[in-house]
Amino acid sequence: MENRKIIQVEEKVPAKLLIPLSIQHMFAMFGASVLVPFVFGINPAIVLFMNGVGTLLFILVTKGKAPAYLGSSFAFLAPAGIVISKFGYEYALGGFVAVGFCGCILAAVIYKFGSDWIDVVLPPAAMGPVVALIGLELSGTAASNAGLIGDHIETSSVIVFLVTLGTAVFGSILFRKFLSVIPILIAVIAGYIAAIACGIVDFSEVAKAPILALPNFSTPKFSIDAILIILPVILVITSEHIGHQIVTSKIVGRDLLKDPGLHRSLFGDNFSTMISGLIGSVPTTTYGENIGVMAVTRVYSVYVIAGAAVLSIICSFVGKLSTLIQTIPGPVIGGISFLLYGMIGTSGIRILVDSNVDYAKSRNLALTSVIFVTGLSGIAVKFGNIELTGMVLACVVGMILSLIFYVLDKFHLTNDTE
Repeated sequence: MENRKIIQVEEKVPAKLLIPLSIQHMFAMFGASVLVPFVFGINPAIVLFMNGVGTLLFILVTKGKAPAYLGSSFAFLAPAGIVISKFGYEYALGGFVAVGFCGCILAAVIYKFGSDWIDVVLPPAAMGPVVALIGLELSGTAASNAGLIGDHIETSSVIVFLVTLGTAVFGSILFRKFLSVIPILIAVIAGYIAAIACGIVDFSEVAKAPILALPNFSTPKFSIDAILIILPVILVITSEHIGHQIVTSKIVGRDLLKDPGLHRSLFGDNFSTMISGLIGSVPTTTYGENIGVMAVTRVYSVYVIAGAAVLSIICSFVGKLSTLIQTIPGPVIGGISFLLYGMIGTSGIRILVDSNVDYAKSRNLALTSVIFVTGLSGIAVKFGNIELTGMVLACVVGMILSLIFYVLDKFHLTNDTE
C-alpha cells in the first residue's frame, strides 16, 4: 500500500483489506439509499437486500469489468409518488418492472447499433458539464442532510459535520499505508463517535429490533395508467447511467462504454430495477457516492464492491445490525457527501481537461455555458406528470444543441474552420 498504490478493477484484495474497504463502500451508499424507502413508506431491509443482489447481478453481467454499486434511485420519486397516492405501492412496483424491462430492450438496441452516437450527441464539451452537474446539483442535498440549511442550525450538527468532513479531507491527504485507503470509513466512525458525544444518536429502536428478521417481500400489480406515469423516467436513468459510466471510466483509466460495453452495464442496471419491482423493492441505479469513494481511495477492485454487496445482504437479515446502521445521523452522511459529491463534479471538469476541449471554438463555449446554466438555474420543463430539471434537463438540452451543431457541420455552415 506504499505511496497510495492503485488497486485496479480485476485485482483481488487480501481479507484484511477487503472487509474494511467493503464496509466503507456500504456506509457511503447507505444514507442516500435508505432515504428512498423511507419516502415510499416501506421497510428499508428489502432495499438493502436488493442493493446487494442487484450489485452482484451487475458485476456478473459486466463480466467483473465495471466497478459500480447499485443503490436506490431518486429519479422515480416524483412519478412513483403520484402512482402510490392514486393506485397504491403495488402498482408502482409494476411501473418499476416495466421501466426495467424497457431499459433492457434499449440495451439490446445499443448492442445491435453500437454506442458511437454518444460522441455525436454528447461530445466532451457537453459531457463534461453534464457529468459535473451530477455531483453539483446534489450539493444542496449534502448540506440539507448535514443540517446546515434552515433558520435553526444546531451547534451539535455543525460539530459532527466538521469532524466528519475534516477527517475525510485531511485523512485522504495525510493517512499512509493501510489507513490511506479507508479515509471515508474512518471519517464515518469519527463522525459517529462525535454524534454520540453530542447526544444526537438514539439507540431506542436498536433495542426494540429483533436479532434476525426477514425483509418484507411483496409482488407487483400492473396498470397501464400507472406504467405510463412512470415509464418516461427511462430517459432520466439512461442519461444518469451514461454519465456515471463516463465518470468511472475517467477514474479507473478505461473506456467502460467499450469494454464491457454500454449495452452490458445498461442491461445490468435495468435488469436489477426489474427484479427489484418483482420482489417489492425500489429501483436501483449506479451510485455516485461509491464512485466518489473510488476516486478518493484509488481502489477500483470489483471484489471490494462485491464484498460491500454481500454485507448489504447480510444486514438486511440482521434486524439489530440494519437498525444500528440506520442510526447514523444526517450530519455524518452530509459531511461525507460534501467530499464525495464534489469528487463527481471534479470528474466532469477532468473530462474537459483530458479531452483538450478548445474554448476558442464558439460551439464548445456555447455548449458548456448553456448546459451549466440550465442545470443550475432551477428551470423545470413539464410534460404531463413528468418533470425534467437539473442534470437531466441539461443533458437533453446539450444533446439537442450537439445534434444541431452536427447537422450544421454536415452542411459546412459553422465558422469553426475559419
